[in-house]
Amino acid sequence: MATDIIMPQLGESVAEGTVVKWLVPVGGMVERDQLLLEVETEKVALEIPSPAAGRLSEILVKEGETVPVGTVLGRIDGVPLTDVINRVGGVVVRPVEPVAEKGGRGRAATGEEGARSEGSAQEGAMHLSPAVQHLAKQHGVDLSQVKGTGTGGRITKKDVEDFIARRQSEEATQAVSPAERPATINEEETSEEIVPLTPMRKTIAERMVTSRRAAAHVTTVFEADFSVIAKCREGRPLTYLPFVVHAVARAIRTIPIMNSSWSDEGIVIKRDIHIGIATALEDGLLVPVVRHADRKGVTQLAQEIADLAERARSKRLRPDEVMGGTFSITNHGRFGSLFSTPIIHQPQIAILGVGAVQKRPVVINDAIAIRSMAYVSLSFDHRVIDGATADRFMAKVKDAIEHSDWERNL
Repeated sequence: MATDIIMPQLGESVAEGTVVKWLVPVGGMVERDQLLLEVETEKVALEIPSPAAGRLSEILVKEGETVPVGTVLGRIDGVPLTDVINRVGGVVVRPVEPVAEKGGRGRAATGEEGARSEGSAQEGAMHLSPAVQHLAKQHGVDLSQVKGTGTGGRITKKDVEDFIARRQSEEATQAVSPAERPATINEEETSEEIVPLTPMRKTIAERMVTSRRAAAHVTTVFEADFSVIAKCREGRPLTYLPFVVHAVARAIRTIPIMNSSWSDEGIVIKRDIHIGIATALEDGLLVPVVRHADRKGVTQLAQEIADLAERARSKRLRPDEVMGGTFSITNHGRFGSLFSTPIIHQPQIAILGVGAVQKRPVVINDAIAIRSMAYVSLSFDHRVIDGATADRFMAKVKDAIEHSDWERNL
């Protein structure tokens, strides 16, 4: 019996999606809930699990194609459970949790990406998922050279990706410099390269242009002393970002219009404070949302931000986790940038940029002192608020950063 693989509804306003990559080739065996393909919409990129166990018999929508929600992407032929066990060249995949069996054999859990190296010298095989096998085959990776970091030495998809990245880096280092190339190479033929636009990059481009056209962008920049926060961070695995989120949420509570959007009927002020955190991906940008940020302490904010960022990069965010933001923050300083003029994330009316925190000499009470300083910028929609309101908001953010009792706010 065949099971259709359907393009899912990934959000209320999402009408279509793009197939980015099939993780299992035609004819490959899959388990129920095993990651089957990557799909990208205008709001999020996700890895879609298989709706059933069996054999991927057809791929109807190829990689790079965009289709409406509800479209049949492919089909899975159901097979008896015993046939789901795929034995090829010493590779065994089983849809149950790893359990020790007679003879030292094990069984891989349903939905796992990775593989478990066997302790039995008699078999000398590794339990690998189809996703790991496919990635290794695609890039010509000898899995015996890959060190597994999963439970019990299990080789995960990330292990293979890291191995490929290291190999590419080594190859680039060993590459011959342009000056040493043979004179027969035509440099004009290699002077340009066209990188195809991904659906995510197209969406980002459209949204940025739309935002610039729709909103009257103005940016104001303040300098803040992060020394109190720096001292509070000592000995704790905390970045500066959750402290900034906490300070911004407090400032929004005192100036609610910062938590609003523009409409033809009037300015819509949101009661809930949901702060979006701009997260850089390998091929674009997502803005996952920390909900009710004003109700949480710094430690909880840090945990949620880290979790959202990790799942954004591994394409495991739910569609609702990138929707409903009322204010955004971009931490461009993590790459060394001092200040920026970020573009507003519509339909919000403001976005705050945090520059790199650096020790600089400053004048305090007519004396020169060394402080951990950073520039904090605010791009805002001048249709909704004026410069005085924006500066008053930034003054409150600055005051919270510099004078809060952060030990109590952890």
